[in-house]
Amino acid sequence: MPSTRFLGSLSTPRVDITIDTGNLFFNHALEGFLKIGSVAATRSIAEDSFKAIDGGKLSKHCLERSLKKMCKEGAYWGSVAGVYVGMEYGVGRIRGTWDWVCSPRYKECHDRRCPNRSSCLCGDQQ
Repeated sequence: MPSTRFLGSLSTPRVDITIDTGNLFFNHALEGFLKIGSVAATRSIAEDSFKAIDGGKLSKHCLERSLKKMCKEGAYWGSVAGVYVGMEYGVGRIRGTWDWVCSPRYKECHDRRCPNRSSCLCGDQQ
């Protein structure tokens, strides 16, 4: 009996944008804005394209509305992402550390001096 095999791999595309505004905070915020804004704009245009194809009608008004919605979605989600990335960067600078993994547990574990190294919450297993 013949068998068919399908092999493939799925990997996410990685887009790296390098922007130098002279300020690391603005670099991170702008990079987040552009990355997430472009994803939101692409999602919006894909959704509107599906609606236009499914409905069977495509007009100039439909294209204009779609373009306007694409720009709004990109600007909205890009702004949200820029604020989030900027806040994350700023808080990381203030705290002096970039680990966000269970910081209260980390402190508690180090205060106890990790008596049981096998179940250490902070990852300092020896």
